[in-house]
Amino acid sequence: MGVLHAAAVAVTISAGLAAPASAQDDGAGTVARQGYDLPAQPLADALQAIALASGRSIVAPAELLKGQRAPVLEGSYTAEEAVALLLSGSGLGFRATRGGLVIEELMAPAGAAGAEIVVTGTRIRGAPVPAPVIRLDQEGVRDTGLSGLAEALRTIPQNFGGGQNPGVGFNVPATSGVDVGGTATINLRGLGSDATLTLLNGNRLAYNGTRQGIDVSAIPLDMVDRVEVVADGASALYGSDAVAGVANIILKRDFDGLQLRANLGFSTDGGYGDQRYSATAGQRWSTGGLILAYEFARNSELGSEERSLTADRPGISLYPQFRRHAVALSAYQALTDRLEFAADGIFNKRWSFSQNPITFGVSRYEYNSTSRSIAIAPRLRLDLGDSWRVSLSGAYGEETVDLVRYTFVGSTITQTSPVCYCNNGGSIELAADGSIFALPGGPAKLALGTGYRNNLFVAWRGPGDLGNVRASQDSYYVYGEVSLPVVEPGQGIRGLNRLNLSGALRHERYPGIDSVVTPKLGLIYAPVADISLKGSWGRSFRAPTLFQQYQVQSAILYPAALVGGSAYPAGSTAIALSGGSPDLKPEHAGTWMATFEYAPAAVPGLNAQFSYFSVRYRDRIVQPIPFVSRALSDPQYAAQLLLAPNPAQVAAAVAQSAQVFNATGRPLDPATVVAIIDGTNLNAGRQTVRGLDMLVTYRTDLGAGRGSLGITGNASYISSDQQTTAGTAVFQRAGTIFNPPHWRARGGMTWATDGLSLNGTLSLIGGVIDTREPTNRPVSGMTTFDLTARYRFGADRGALSGLELSLTAQNLLNDMPGEIAAPLPFEAPFDSTNYSAVGRFVGLGIAKRW
Repeated sequence: MGVLHAAAVAVTISAGLAAPASAQDDGAGTVARQGYDLPAQPLADALQAIALASGRSIVAPAELLKGQRAPVLEGSYTAEEAVALLLSGSGLGFRATRGGLVIEELMAPAGAAGAEIVVTGTRIRGAPVPAPVIRLDQEGVRDTGLSGLAEALRTIPQNFGGGQNPGVGFNVPATSGVDVGGTATINLRGLGSDATLTLLNGNRLAYNGTRQGIDVSAIPLDMVDRVEVVADGASALYGSDAVAGVANIILKRDFDGLQLRANLGFSTDGGYGDQRYSATAGQRWSTGGLILAYEFARNSELGSEERSLTADRPGISLYPQFRRHAVALSAYQALTDRLEFAADGIFNKRWSFSQNPITFGVSRYEYNSTSRSIAIAPRLRLDLGDSWRVSLSGAYGEETVDLVRYTFVGSTITQTSPVCYCNNGGSIELAADGSIFALPGGPAKLALGTGYRNNLFVAWRGPGDLGNVRASQDSYYVYGEVSLPVVEPGQGIRGLNRLNLSGALRHERYPGIDSVVTPKLGLIYAPVADISLKGSWGRSFRAPTLFQQYQVQSAILYPAALVGGSAYPAGSTAIALSGGSPDLKPEHAGTWMATFEYAPAAVPGLNAQFSYFSVRYRDRIVQPIPFVSRALSDPQYAAQLLLAPNPAQVAAAVAQSAQVFNATGRPLDPATVVAIIDGTNLNAGRQTVRGLDMLVTYRTDLGAGRGSLGITGNASYISSDQQTTAGTAVFQRAGTIFNPPHWRARGGMTWATDGLSLNGTLSLIGGVIDTREPTNRPVSGMTTFDLTARYRFGADRGALSGLELSLTAQNLLNDMPGEIAAPLPFEAPFDSTNYSAVGRFVGLGIAKRW
């Protein structure tokens, strides 16, 4: 590597090869992080060290580097993060190009219109995070052959395919997963879509459907710069929902020109095809920039008759049909030399269709849904000087799912059941961060903030329908975070190369529910430069969803024998209650994680992290009687029974229910009611989740003319168990059907040179045990291998300049899910929360940029 002068104007810093866009990641969609231990030195020298370690080309006008000094840089960062930290306060910024990074002067001081470093897992600019940060960037995702954000996020081993996601089958219990209008959400550790917080550029979005998740499929992939995932409790930083962790979708800030893209693909077994078309346009000027992206996507339904595994039960949608329009906008403008205004916005409209039989060849359900979402997030950022910055941000969003279920007997519609799930959310936050005093390892930094949020949920089934719901919830919060760099490498303390302490505290008040205080502590200790030991401990919480609180209550009158009753007189009955409970309180969790990180200076480009994590979840909101057929026979449900109720108690149970059903065929007679079974939601569950994460990345240049090589591996082992209510049996969750398998792993390799990149990716999804059967039958897992080739024509290719071609084969060996028991006509015989029946998928892509 060397420093080259071009026309005495620019300085080009490289590692012997100008890395193409595909080399900006580690080879399988995860941005590579490299350990750095750089002293304070001239900025040009520091940039040269980063270029050597990361393999990225860095270009800067020579006059901009003259006289500039770089601060101490310690820790593990991507090339972009490392450069942003070095440029902080210098009046310089950078932009990413296909060849690397370009350093340029900011028209406003740093902190106004400049490139801003955003690290998920901390509220403090440039502060290290004491937990692994999983990063996916757009180019890396495309190198692996994926063309959608939701599809890319589903490949993360820490993310479970259950929860609120498309393709979840009709045989999946509602506690494990559901498909509401085809929306796609993140479900870290399998703790639920409502226990993972998803942000857009650090802002909350409106919830979707009934599970309090965020629809990630609404964002065009071409608009995404990267996604950062921290699979560690983060309520002290971000508030409710961040029990399993937080995912931050970070949009592109700068884009000049126009890009058109098309991706077409199909399953080689037939029955499923996918099309995506997108256009992205942007303009950058001296004081700001604007990007606008549009994406149209559609896919055909995958029917059960198209797969040998399910061909004997036609009429089941294994994956729904979709048609979707999505628009995203990002803009910023420097108003003065210290004040910047920025805004992000998204709009999405989607239609979906799926079906399942009720009885073979006689009757069926068809589901048609229309989903609409819109979100806008403006913000003002003011540079106060002396490293302090204050920001005022707001967000508003609406998410609507209109779902209609048609009941067919033959070709005749016998019933139409519409429902609209409508979610609105708004928030405003005032925040500030900066340095407070000097420590041996650098300046101590503080972040403070306060804010307000409101969520509105409406379930509308028609005028006067007793199942209609309208409810809202306010919340007020205040938080603080501190980062203390106690020791830096240059101090020469034996056995103590680096020590950083961090802490956060948040108070959040939910009027009518509760107030919650959540702390978090973090530690980064490096005995030597190559090794870091990280630890984090904290408390997290999740406020009850409005659906869980205000879901319509139902009462069903059963013959006592159908709910486990025996030795009762003939004609005895029981009333089973179900639905929401307005008195629910927040769920609470204690989380901790310990990480060993190895980034040897002797092997540039290598970073390995091994983590142990633990989540102890209490006060989980549960339906206390999952099997009503055993309510009167199983002693563990005794606490939920009111035996021998008097007529007044029977009348009260019926009166409090908006919906009353009679399954006895006879009129209600209070004298025959032997029990009232209370199955309404309550805070009673306990869940323990623990396991190991392993993340390894390596990137190296192979020498002049040989290209670059990137390797990555991400694996997760999880063990979990749950107790529904006190006194009931503890049962295993991880490794059982419709729950996360014990093991998931994904690894890949990318070789890139002169515009060409080749990628191979291997994914392993472990098997599960079908505990529904007396023998606890094992179900085999899946192993898939993907191959992708991309070629980008260089700027010297005339009319072909800016053209990109790609070819991918996903699941090349056509592995299929293991078969499970499915006695009912609407049940597909495989675990759709973990495995896909699409099979081998071949795709072609073309893009052109001007």
